[in-house]
Amino acid sequence: MENRVVITGVGIYSCIGENLTEVLDSLKNGKSGIIYDAIRNDFGYRSSLTGFVKDPDLKPFLSRRERMGMHQPAMFAYMSTKEALENSNLDVDFLDKNETGIIFGNDSTAGAVIETIDKVREKKDTTLIGSGDIFQNMNCTVNMNLSTIYKLKGINITLSAACASGSHSIGMGYLLIKQGLQERVICGGAQEINIFAMGSFDGLGAFSIKQDQPHNASRPFDRDRDGLVPSGGAATVIIESLESALKRNAPIYGEVVGYGFSSNGDHISNPNFDGQYRSLNMSLKLAGVSPSEIDYINAHATSTIVGDKTEAQVIAEVFGSKIPVSSTKSMTGHECWMAGASEIVYSLLMMNNDFIAPNINFENPDEDSQKINVVPEYREKKIDCFLSNSFGFGGTNSSLIIKKYKP
Repeated sequence: MENRVVITGVGIYSCIGENLTEVLDSLKNGKSGIIYDAIRNDFGYRSSLTGFVKDPDLKPFLSRRERMGMHQPAMFAYMSTKEALENSNLDVDFLDKNETGIIFGNDSTAGAVIETIDKVREKKDTTLIGSGDIFQNMNCTVNMNLSTIYKLKGINITLSAACASGSHSIGMGYLLIKQGLQERVICGGAQEINIFAMGSFDGLGAFSIKQDQPHNASRPFDRDRDGLVPSGGAATVIIESLESALKRNAPIYGEVVGYGFSSNGDHISNPNFDGQYRSLNMSLKLAGVSPSEIDYINAHATSTIVGDKTEAQVIAEVFGSKIPVSSTKSMTGHECWMAGASEIVYSLLMMNNDFIAPNINFENPDEDSQKINVVPEYREKKIDCFLSNSFGFGGTNSSLIIKKYKP
């Protein structure tokens, strides 16, 4: 017998808010978190736009020893996980005694690695680097730090899948719980946002250069889009077997019912209709729902010409033209490794507060986006079931379907 899998905690630390309350307000008001960063211009970036996420002060919460192995991804993830655990009514004592896993999406630690190498260049002596740097430099930095701080005893792995990392982490946790291999898993995604992390990406010419109006630069599905805006932070989604959630009287924010995945097996950076189509249909099949039962689609749409075009074509093919669609990246920019997790948090906030966040800056559809129902303004709507898409470099695709929990 397969377990039902529910969401019992969410937390967020992003450019549109450092907690759920702030983020909810931004989503309702279409508030952008994108700024012009002069430091990037001086450094040699083609585009100096970014989602602004400040480094949190962890001194009130963690000891120096606990902090020394943390750089941006782990710092951001600690903040989102702290909030998620608190609203899930979980504490360290419980986690120490009850097996809980962690699967976090992360795909870079560029800032930490470069800062470490700079120390060696300056001092000419690796023994002067410091013992914490190795734990900052490894791609599993989030898992290493959080599993230690929270005394986690279950599965402990980092999931690296480009811009689908956060989504796949939830999907894999879902499968483990569904099959009875784990009772509870802390899932999520983290994305560093320092200048070292995005230089090579900027070099591809993929970023928007609408720098005179930062808030208007990210324009998913709009005819006049000219590229994405990088962003970051962290998001945490705690998933749990329904039996476990009911046993400890945990809050339930939604139920994970479908997870679809695929690989394009094609171009390393260009999207692929067939791969996305297979991912979407797999999620619908596993969820046992028809396309018409989806009330809202949180699109991957990053504001690139070919990416938005392909996704619009797939959505039109599978769902037609009526189901409301928006890309929260219009406000946040592209949160990369965390996006698949943060967009589940954003969509859960919409579902539990009966509204659709706007796809801001959508003024003129192109020939593909005019075939789907892109929502440009805040709209009140009851959502019982939503789908969230995440696609990444290397042709990795992930689609998640979440329903309102019903006993």
